[in-house]
Amino acid sequence: MELLCPAGNLAALKTAFNAGADAVYLGLKDDTNARSFAGLNFSPKKLQQAVSIAKTQGKKIFLTINTFPKPTEESRWYQAIDMAADFGADALIMADLSLLDYAHSRHPQLPLHLSVQASATNVGALSLYKEEFNIERAVLPRVLSMKQVRDLAKVSPVDLEVFAFGSLCIMAEGRCHLSSYVTGQSPNTGGSCSPAQHVRWAEKDGQQLTKLNNVLIDKSGKDEQMGYPVVCKGKYVAEDNGDTEYMLESPTSLNTLSLLPELGKAGIVSLKIEGRQRSPAYVEQVTRVWRNAIDTYLNNPAGYETQCEWNAALDKVSEGQTTTLGAYERTWQ
Repeated sequence: MELLCPAGNLAALKTAFNAGADAVYLGLKDDTNARSFAGLNFSPKKLQQAVSIAKTQGKKIFLTINTFPKPTEESRWYQAIDMAADFGADALIMADLSLLDYAHSRHPQLPLHLSVQASATNVGALSLYKEEFNIERAVLPRVLSMKQVRDLAKVSPVDLEVFAFGSLCIMAEGRCHLSSYVTGQSPNTGGSCSPAQHVRWAEKDGQQLTKLNNVLIDKSGKDEQMGYPVVCKGKYVAEDNGDTEYMLESPTSLNTLSLLPELGKAGIVSLKIEGRQRSPAYVEQVTRVWRNAIDTYLNNPAGYETQCEWNAALDKVSEGQTTTLGAYERTWQ
């Protein structure tokens, strides 16, 4: 199984490779990718340097071009695809049909991976993308149970990649409009669900206040752990009882270390670590743990056991310092 790690900059990329990542995924410094934060991502020159570093070390670079162009603005996305082909990226991660068509027709030699933003969750959808655009891999949305992942893996016409660790998303990726109601910017086109320029933290009456575009998202004690303010992980007042609580999703991180044997038996080819917006220190810690876990499993699949120190290390860098299996453990699906 491939260990695929995030790289928000060259420092994170080098750290990921040194810590044992087989491949990294990254984006350009514009809205062609879904982590378009200030100070993050790669200029064309840095991308070329990243590809060179990866090839020298026998690693891989996957470029995310996974947002959806607005009318008349498609040229930026086309230029990103051409650039990736010219620089020798190992694959593109994309969701938009027109971009997949452009890449497949203009650069048939360039491997295409279907982004989680495409929300492809059944064999019919995967077969269509395979037939029309010859995708080699699909990233599964974080809304499937383990049984659903297993069932799909048995019949999938392409390799499958899953999120193994990091921030959760409760929506069918690529179809979330929650944050656009608060910020006026869609994550599907603008590149981030909570743009940094709209985020504000403040203290009042001994509590921490988190606001998104001046809308109060969360309130907590000074010593409590808080996640990055996104609408789906905010606290809201329930009309029936008046309680303030996390109605949609609490700020927790996905951690599937315990599911590693099941994912391996299902034939999942790549385990993805979320966090291009996180620091190189985060990347190093998470990559080292997962490298150790994957190697332990591959060396002795039948005897694999999750180590307490692995979970302890991951808890320290988890959102809210709390982890969950998320949708993987939903037996009712």
